[in-house]
Amino acid sequence: MEQRHKYLIKQGDNLFGKRSSLLSYWQEIADNFYPERADFTTTRYLGEDFASNLDTSYPILARRDLGNAFSSMLRNGEWFTVGTADKVEQDDEAANGWLEAKTSVQRRAMYDKDAQFMRATKEGDHDYAAFGQCVISVEMYFSPANGQQLLYRNWHLRDCAWGETVDGQTLPFHRKWKATAAEIKQQFPNTTHKDVANCLKDDPFKKFNVRHIVVRASDYEGDYPGKGRTPYVSIFIDVDNDHVLEERGSWTKIYTIPRWQTVSGSQYAFSPATVAALPDARLLQAMTFTLLTAGENAVNPPLIGVQDAIRSDMQVFPGGFTAVDAEYDERLGEVLRPLIKETRSLPIGFEMIRDSRSLLAEAFFLNRLNLPQPTGDMTAYEVNQRIQEYVRQAMPLFEPMEADYNGSICEDTFTILMRNGAFGPVSAMPESLSSAQIQFQFVSPIKEAAERAKGDQLVGALGLVQQMAPLDPMAPAIIDARTALRDALHGIGVESRWLRSEEDVQQIEISQQQQQQQKALLESVSQGAQIAEQIGGAAKAMDEGFAGMTENA
Repeated sequence: MEQRHKYLIKQGDNLFGKRSSLLSYWQEIADNFYPERADFTTTRYLGEDFASNLDTSYPILARRDLGNAFSSMLRNGEWFTVGTADKVEQDDEAANGWLEAKTSVQRRAMYDKDAQFMRATKEGDHDYAAFGQCVISVEMYFSPANGQQLLYRNWHLRDCAWGETVDGQTLPFHRKWKATAAEIKQQFPNTTHKDVANCLKDDPFKKFNVRHIVVRASDYEGDYPGKGRTPYVSIFIDVDNDHVLEERGSWTKIYTIPRWQTVSGSQYAFSPATVAALPDARLLQAMTFTLLTAGENAVNPPLIGVQDAIRSDMQVFPGGFTAVDAEYDERLGEVLRPLIKETRSLPIGFEMIRDSRSLLAEAFFLNRLNLPQPTGDMTAYEVNQRIQEYVRQAMPLFEPMEADYNGSICEDTFTILMRNGAFGPVSAMPESLSSAQIQFQFVSPIKEAAERAKGDQLVGALGLVQQMAPLDPMAPAIIDARTALRDALHGIGVESRWLRSEEDVQQIEISQQQQQQQKALLESVSQGAQIAEQIGGAAKAMDEGFAGMTENA
């Protein structure tokens, strides 16, 4: 194997070695919040009771609710549209039509059942909630049944390690893969090592250590397909046999690694939810165990008895009979009695558990996921203020995910589809978009709530203008009514296609003005004709009167 490939293996070993202590922390988090993922430092087997070490499931439920909230808040319905950074499509019907059509194409490709987008993001959401990051690959995959198609996959953090460039990219990236001889032969039929090929007959399920590496092209030397054109390089190496299976250029980083909360000096992120909740989760497990033991002692207490007075085994089950020596004098004390009778401390234990659960719910932001419920008769201003408070609390939680998570996946998907001809020939793209920077716009309930508040703001502004109009007749002219109404209509969810464009409104306005002018002209002509008729009648009457006077004279 060439020197550069050996260097890459050493680079990956160094990254995995430095990250080894982090696995213990991830294991602790998984044991408490995500037991089905708790195989960072241990091996899980099918059929194993994942949560056998826990006494309460509340920490798991808190993580589950937060992980499920990510998809419902950020990927609900038609949650993205393709646009441009400089908004050129707003004034260009051809560009706008092309972008709308490609949005539909990309949405269909992503949600195709064989692409497994929903599965990958669902797994990634729960990794993100528990560990503060996830690894999702986006690539074009050749399926013998369907041909070329998109494929999304979520990878175990245990098998992945990465560095961080000076500009914040998660590169170089290394992923360990325990692949069978059959899998290697299927994916790399022309470059499989001879030792792997020899196993196909006798032991096709023998596993080999394979490493997938993604680096920037500027950091990699050597000849490969796409060199000089693509910004990244993808390399598969059979580590056990020191053999390169594949090296090719890539237009994307392949792996999207959204990171929640980062700290300086570390390329790995943390989940602020589990960081805050881990002490309370440990405490809740201990308190629950203690309270369960106390409760069991209260309803089924340990017994104490006089040894020589009891003549049979104690049968404390319903209908049981315990024989007692007839000569024993009960005045010396009960022959059999509960050892523990005190239960006054149980309510205190329940109160402590409720307090720990409320702290866990707050740590997982469960108190910020829903819109505040209205109380009593609230004015529009009060409703608007409550919505604004909700947006201020929820936006820092979900907004970073739109760029690092949804945005990265959508951008990589767009690039892959564009490069593979899914959007048609490049020559069909409108000229105004050829040099424009593609940018995705996202729709979420939080943004909808923020936009919906514009309607309340408009109502409040109109009320203020109405109050000021008697003092200043020009007060109504301050508000641009059309712009304000459009923003308010968008805020309450009115579809853009339901609204006429500004050009159409202006044409209607001009047409109405022309109609009014024509009507005014016709009315003016009609009035003139009436006046002329009246003048003519008066002149005729004068002429007739003058003629009569002449005849009389």
